Amino acid sequence: MPVRFADIIQAFEFADTGSGGCCTFVCRQTGKIYYQFEDDDLQDLEDDQLPEDIEDESKYLQVPTARDLDLGKPLVLAFAREVLPDDVHEVRDIFSRRGAYQNFKSMVSRRRATDAWHHYRDEARDQALRDWCEVNAIEITD
Repeated sequence: MPVRFADIIQAFEFADTGSGGCCTFVCRQTGKIYYQFEDDDLQDLEDDQLPEDIEDESKYLQVPTARDLDLGKPLVLAFAREVLPDDVHEVRDIFSRRGAYQNFKSMVSRRRATDAWHHYRDEARDQALRDWCEVNAIEITD
């Protein structure tokens, strides 16, 4: 089942909004991506209705979130160790409190490392998604 990698990324980002209001699935047979909304009104706006058996894992594969792929705190700490080694303790401290990502983004901005963080995060996301596709026999087209 060939699937465009850009579509996998879009499905991942949509499901990873953090609100828990959407799940995305890839049809194992066709590669088609389905969006499942928690809000029924939003689901009605979707052009394609969900198959009734969307939860059947033998037919549909749920696209993972950042947490599923370990792209949260472990990734941030790896970035800090590699790119901002003098700030590792501050990053650990930031992630011991609420509002960690916002505070981390502010710190990265102050260090003028925002572009480096975005590049690092995107590379890690892409590799994790490619690995996930390979494990799940999803053929990627670029």
